[in-house]
Amino acid sequence: MPVLVMKFGGTSVATLDRIRRAAKRVGVEVAKGYDVIVIVSAMSGKTNELVGWVNETSPMYDAREYDAVVSSGENVTAGLMALTLQEMDVPARSWQGWQVPVKTTSAHSSARIEEIPSGNIMAKFKQGMRVAVVSGFQGVSPEGRITTLGRGGSDTTAVAFAAAFGAERCDIYTDVDGVYTTDPRVSAKARKLDKIAFEEMLELASLGAKVLQTRSVELAMRYKVKLRVLSSFEEQSDTAGTLVCDEEEIMESNVVAGVAFSRDEAKMTLVSVADRPGIAATIFTALSEAGVNVDMIVQNIAEEGRTDMTWSCPNDQVKRAEKAMETAKQEGVIRFGEMIADMDVAKVSVVGIGMRSHTGVAAKMFRVLSNEGINIKVITTSEIKISVLIDRKYMELAVQALHDAFELEKSS
Repeated sequence: MPVLVMKFGGTSVATLDRIRRAAKRVGVEVAKGYDVIVIVSAMSGKTNELVGWVNETSPMYDAREYDAVVSSGENVTAGLMALTLQEMDVPARSWQGWQVPVKTTSAHSSARIEEIPSGNIMAKFKQGMRVAVVSGFQGVSPEGRITTLGRGGSDTTAVAFAAAFGAERCDIYTDVDGVYTTDPRVSAKARKLDKIAFEEMLELASLGAKVLQTRSVELAMRYKVKLRVLSSFEEQSDTAGTLVCDEEEIMESNVVAGVAFSRDEAKMTLVSVADRPGIAATIFTALSEAGVNVDMIVQNIAEEGRTDMTWSCPNDQVKRAEKAMETAKQEGVIRFGEMIADMDVAKVSVVGIGMRSHTGVAAKMFRVLSNEGINIKVITTSEIKISVLIDRKYMELAVQALHDAFELEKSS
């Protein structure tokens, strides 16, 4: 029988009633003739509670035990979902990551999936099991220890299973009914997209859209897994939600597909850095080793052997970056005058595969922001995106103005 992967996020399984609702959706797909692999997250709020318990017990915790504790939330949901399906007379079994097994690296709390052998689950399908309920977010290391994939890892689990089992589709059930042109809470004109290309979704996810985890979209694009984002709280049809697919499957699309934003950004500048070959490599190697996730980078023109180096990073990594730079300065690796951190900025981006074949998108974006009196601090571009850093107080205004200017409320 064809295989379908269905993933239910924390809000979709937050209570027993919601688990029953999700189980009914699974039952509908089983009735259509699918063998179903259900990937479940922990019940809403449970992972945060478990993380809190670990931090309270042992602030300098052993990462292996952290994973053992935090992964347990998904196990509870998987067992409850399997029991619920059994009560509906649907042959179902729960599976923990090590039982599949989901083979991962040894990087506890941020492991990466290396292999998912299909033999164990496929054997059970052949014996009459119709639904395998798998604990998302977890796997097993080469040493035989439980690992977790990082926050949002259940999305990645679902796509990886869809790729490993050659699933017809991977349905991601969440608390929104699809992918929108921007956050509807910021712009009332936001429109749900019927389809979006993998590349566009990847950019939107990495730029702040929280519908799908970035790694899950990367996997889907690499293995050509059709992704569908749906609401678990609305009645569904075969065309419900948003399909994330190959660019070739989208006949026509707007030049810009969406406007993404991230509130919690910081702009950091090293003033009067000694300008010499390799200085950028030295700075960003130190930041990387400190675990700082650098995004936008700008280097000013050098004057008299000195230059300014600016980058953006998440707000909660500023202290880490400051410590890394001060340490490098004390060790004589980097010489600079002062370090300035502006933690009151936001990143706003426009994304669209149509940019490849249309000119003037950047000019239009900058003109719109100028007309609204919004000053741009940093700009970066790629083939299908333009991102700017602006004062955070203007973020919502910028999103609304750009959404209107590119007429994203209209379908192509």
